[in-house]
Amino acid sequence: MDIPRIFTITESAHRIHNPITPDKLATLGAALRLAPGASLLDLGSGSGEMLCTWARDHGITGTGVDMSQLFTEQAQDRAEELGVAHQVKFIHGDAAGYVSDQKVDVAACVGATWIAGGVAGSIALLTQSLRPGGIILIGEPFWRQLPPTEEVAKGCLAHAINDFLTLPALVASFGQLGYDVVEMVLADQDGWDRYEAAKWLTMRRWLAANPGDAFAPEVRAQLNSEPERYATYTRDYLGWGVFVLMPR
Repeated sequence: MDIPRIFTITESAHRIHNPITPDKLATLGAALRLAPGASLLDLGSGSGEMLCTWARDHGITGTGVDMSQLFTEQAQDRAEELGVAHQVKFIHGDAAGYVSDQKVDVAACVGATWIAGGVAGSIALLTQSLRPGGIILIGEPFWRQLPPTEEVAKGCLAHAINDFLTLPALVASFGQLGYDVVEMVLADQDGWDRYEAAKWLTMRRWLAANPGDAFAPEVRAQLNSEPERYATYTRDYLGWGVFVLMPR
């Protein structure tokens, strides 16, 4: 079980696998007013930066589940590095359908709502692990401005304009599902730059180290196209944020 190889190459040097910066991640953790000992379930936990840094900074405990063998190993290493391996654990597995054995204070799917077919399905899945009075974290893209054509939407790596909502529509959708939005932290263009542009140096160095790899042509093609695609489309049109929800 693993994610496509292109992601384990392009994001192998990332600690955070979405457009939020370390400062914004810390802002989110502080905004949640986490009590020491609070429990967190993170579906699609990537390299574990959220769980590990919040365990260090706020004394929480938690479990992360991710399909990537590499990212799970990186998360375990990060927990050791920050001295929180006794507080958090990381499971290499399919987060789709994963429900915690014990109810948690915070249930999160930050940037991986595809595991349950979208936002509504992910919220429904997370709710199964949530204790009464707990909070849900959803990380999701939105349109900063509506693309004028379907071609522009595809340039943002969406299949179609209706893949994402505008920010007001996305916020309203949470209420329509029966949840209060009680906080949010939004990525900015610097966060997008760090997430996207960091891939380019990783790809260039991977190509230099692996010239004979059969996968090299695909990596080269992506490096050739991604800087211009990102600068043309994603940077101006696509937003991203973490939304904090509580059931009504």
